[in-house]
Amino acid sequence: MSVLSASKGAVSFILIVVNTLLCFIPVMVLALFKCVLPFASVRAFLNVILDNIATFWIGVNNVNQRVLGKSVLHVSGENDFVLKDWYMITANHQSWVDILVLQRLFNRRIPFIKFFLKRELIWVPFIGLAWWALEFPFMKRYSSALLKKRPELKGKDIEVTKRACDKFQYFPVSIMNFLEGTRFTPEKHDQQSGQYKHLLMPKAGGLSFALNAMDGKLHQLIDVTIVYPEGVPNFFDYLCGKVPEIKVHLRVMSIENSLLGDYQNDADYRAYFQQWVNELWQQKDQQFECLLHAELKNIEH
Repeated sequence: MSVLSASKGAVSFILIVVNTLLCFIPVMVLALFKCVLPFASVRAFLNVILDNIATFWIGVNNVNQRVLGKSVLHVSGENDFVLKDWYMITANHQSWVDILVLQRLFNRRIPFIKFFLKRELIWVPFIGLAWWALEFPFMKRYSSALLKKRPELKGKDIEVTKRACDKFQYFPVSIMNFLEGTRFTPEKHDQQSGQYKHLLMPKAGGLSFALNAMDGKLHQLIDVTIVYPEGVPNFFDYLCGKVPEIKVHLRVMSIENSLLGDYQNDADYRAYFQQWVNELWQQKDQQFECLLHAELKNIEH
């Protein structure tokens, strides 16, 4: 790596850290206000401010990436999004860079993207409070072993998470779900059946859980296929400007009522949903192959 590239990466990283600290302080202050003033009207007002702070943070990081990283996103597919709708986002997962790409794609185009988090993460010092303040939904999951011992807990995880998502009934939100559950590596791919050439097996249960926790409020699913033509980069490679181009395809589909159901207890629904996810992933694998070999002139900028 050249000295110039390393210097650009270091400057970019420092700017991200400074931007994060400057935004983190007001988020913490507002989070404390939410703790001591738990009135619905106050929380709603503070939520708007908090989401705007997070959106500003992403916007500054995006400028940083464009100026120093200079990676060009070649985007194809659907691009007609609105800020006043509810979205579920799925994407293949290869690198931490994926999250930065998603933020570049969607910031100020759809509602601020949030992730379902394990309930235990709320206790992470400072960060857990920030996630809580930003209304990231914390989910409660019970293991199969525990459910066998205590069958009365069946369905309680969905109830708890639905209550956590009740606030999203009143303002639009985007929820992110990496269906593979982990980052793609050749080693992980070799350990699986090889059903997909470029992807790991999707975990349908997690997506079903998220959709049902939102109780039909999510209207559209945005399926994002991300390809790095020159190889999957790490975070610092991206900051150093060693990723000249990234290809992305966006596909939007309606979330029909047939995609909602009891994944744990309804065998017919579970089989239907798994088949739907597998077909989605098969199409995604083919799209990945097309993007990998597509000429740039055929990609929308």
